[in-house]
Amino acid sequence: RIEAARCPDVVVAQIDPKKLRKKQTVNISISRCQPAPEGYSPTLKWQQQQVANFSAVRQSLNKHRSHWRSQHLDSNVTMPKSEDEEGWKKFCLGERVYSEVDALSDNESLGIDYIKVGFPPLLSIVSRMNQATVTSVLEYLISWFGEKKFTPELGRWLYALLACLEKPLLPEAHSLIRQLARRCSEVRVLEENKNEEQISALNLIICLVSRYFDQRDLADEPS
Repeated sequence: RIEAARCPDVVVAQIDPKKLRKKQTVNISISRCQPAPEGYSPTLKWQQQQVANFSAVRQSLNKHRSHWRSQHLDSNVTMPKSEDEEGWKKFCLGERVYSEVDALSDNESLGIDYIKVGFPPLLSIVSRMNQATVTSVLEYLISWFGEKKFTPELGRWLYALLACLEKPLLPEAHSLIRQLARRCSEVRVLEENKNEEQISALNLIICLVSRYFDQRDLADEPS
């Protein structure tokens, strides 16, 4: 007890960083969003307006979630189970995008077949999804986007799922949306023909992640 009483309450180790640097075997790099090519970056005013619109959508969704959850789904709507990754990809994107079929047949053009073109993120659908399901489906679609092209169906669902995320974000959700923003920036850089509709969609997602969800870490990222 006498010896313990003589020991200082706080002990600081004297470590030479140079010695550690020589023995380091793993280097971890934190990849950030790719800067927007010239002419592809939106104005600050546009970004601020998109954040304001998105915030209004989230508030409306939270306010009316109970109402929309109580609405009956159409008989042809069968939501997959949370762990059914392939089922959710087909549900959101449709068998046509899932199977990478570019054109619709003449019979399909006569009416909307949601099994083929995917179910839109209706309020009656997304309001039934708890946070675990929202995060899981977001992960499935981001995984899909990591290897596939960006499509309007994908964009609509990504926007809807982001609107459903509750703050404060869970660590896995935080990691997912950063991954999504990086992927969008990569696709934007590779867009040789300036497809304004697609560029706007990619910019929108990057903007929401950086300016609404992740202001501390990504606010300085080029959008």
